[in-house]
Amino acid sequence: MQKTLYLFQSGRLKRKGNTICVTNEEATRYFPIASIRDIIIFGEVDLNKKLLEFAHENEVILHFLGYHGHYVGSFYPREHYNSGYMILKQAEHYLNFKSRLALARQFVSGSLANILQVLRYYQNRGKNIKKEANSVSSLSDKCSAAQSIEELMAYEGNARTYYYQSFNQIINQKGFQYKGRSKRPPEDPLNAVISFGNTLVYMKVLTEIYKTHLDPRIGFLHTTNFRRFTLNLDVAEIFKPILADRVLFSLIGKKMLDRKSFENHGGATLLKEQGRKLYVQEFEEKLMSTFYHRRLKRHVSYQTLIRMELYKLQKHLMGEQKYQPFVSRW
Repeated sequence: MQKTLYLFQSGRLKRKGNTICVTNEEATRYFPIASIRDIIIFGEVDLNKKLLEFAHENEVILHFLGYHGHYVGSFYPREHYNSGYMILKQAEHYLNFKSRLALARQFVSGSLANILQVLRYYQNRGKNIKKEANSVSSLSDKCSAAQSIEELMAYEGNARTYYYQSFNQIINQKGFQYKGRSKRPPEDPLNAVISFGNTLVYMKVLTEIYKTHLDPRIGFLHTTNFRRFTLNLDVAEIFKPILADRVLFSLIGKKMLDRKSFENHGGATLLKEQGRKLYVQEFEEKLMSTFYHRRLKRHVSYQTLIRMELYKLQKHLMGEQKYQPFVSRW
């Protein structure tokens, strides 16, 4: 089974035979290239063209994060699976206002449906979040009547505000109070964990897009432009409540993360290396865990679920089957 290789420390990355060789101050380690899905790099890592060619040959993506833990960019090898037909279909749906709006609605609806599942789970366990759940539900109901992408984005943004406000009741821990969303940089521990988790989901979805015929540059909810990938941002909206937020609740609820897990730099609050490692370990365990899929009538992992969601989107673009986002049963 392929896995993600996380590099937290500074060092050197190179090819050695059919392995990726990682050298840092502590040790030299070797990882068979066939066992690696992608590489996520946090530290200052030296690498060369030979390594990039090796990654390209084996369809391994490298993701780079900056000092504050924000996404910097990816080495996205030449597209092996890209289909001219699929690119045309994506562009066709993007340029047709009704087609784009219909898909954008599905991404927002799926996101809010999964947020509601999270809220109902905790509401059923005695958390006083009825007001927030009702507000998100009301905004979710409005999505079907939205007449523009901007209107949809506004509903989604407002719903997330109510959702994050519920974290104060769900977590109920000193030091992890939600006071407002801050991203670049995060200003407190809770925002630091939210941003870190969301970034991992963005990168995971981008890796899975590479294994399909889809082009990550053409999204539908997020505006396609010259600067960035957007399709992974669209699809990640569905999975952030299922993956990133569940990990957050687990780590903070079990008190595996506390104030000592963070450091401050010029107004930015960042997870320390040990905190990142804890998050990544829990995150990977979540991805590898399985659940019973009612439609398929078998167990699937959350890692597989992301790829399946992209296949559903492909079928929609080809006119084979209308896209319906995955909604968790928790």
